[in-house]
Amino acid sequence: MNELTPKFTEVIRLIQKARYNAFKAVNTELINLYWEIGKYISERTAKEGWGKSTVTQLAEYIQANEPESRGFSDKNLWRMKQFYETYSLLPKLSPLVRELSWTHNLIIFSRCKTNEEREFYLRLCKNENYNKRELERQINTSYFERTMLGNAQKLATPLQQVPQSIENIFKESYVLEFLNLPEPFTENKLQKALTQKLKSFLLELGKDFLFMGEQYRLQVGNKDFYIDLLFFHRQLQCLVAFELKTADFSPEHLGQLNFYLEALDRNVKKPHENPGIGILLCKGKDS
Repeated sequence: MNELTPKFTEVIRLIQKARYNAFKAVNTELINLYWEIGKYISERTAKEGWGKSTVTQLAEYIQANEPESRGFSDKNLWRMKQFYETYSLLPKLSPLVRELSWTHNLIIFSRCKTNEEREFYLRLCKNENYNKRELERQINTSYFERTMLGNAQKLATPLQQVPQSIENIFKESYVLEFLNLPEPFTENKLQKALTQKLKSFLLELGKDFLFMGEQYRLQVGNKDFYIDLLFFHRQLQCLVAFELKTADFSPEHLGQLNFYLEALDRNVKKPHENPGIGILLCKGKDS
């Protein structure tokens, strides 16, 4: 490799950074434009009684006078009005919408039912850099509702001992429709399917999960035991063990998982890490 390659690579990085910043600036200006058009139509509607027929005439006028401008159909103009009216009284959300594309904004403000839900997905998209398909999947699988439901549950003692905030990290339920497994299926088939579709599974889990292995071997005494799936969570700084059960919850499942956690904390956990967390994925629960 040429000794100058690292220096050349730095130039490439600068080019890519400038391209990204330019894209962000263009996107921000585009959202600002849609916001101002939406505001104008909203005000004319309130003061002068503009209706959909007037907006249709406006769309035709724009097409005639700005033929190279796209995205100004009567339907889109009406969406801009709805966009402005959705966020105009929410000053803490209006800066967030300018950081996402128009496509992302359309999906969020048209499909979410409450301002709390809209804020949730706006921040999620910003933090996770979701594309359109990933955002739609999270909404389709009720990620917001599942996260809120999970936060409402009383935290187990091991979680209470973790010093970092665990809000929104663990969900009450996980949707694994992407596996396309025919019923009935075994725990082994479930485990294999999850590892084969690891990217989709990590998307369902959320940010900061690092995959450490399947059938992770633990030696306790003279015997070997195997954890179905083992992850590490960067924010919580702890191991996260997943035990897979295709049947409904049973108390012995919890005993098995606690046994694994004790072994992980004793033999695998690093001194600077927090106690491990166990997640039992089973068909049904008994609260």
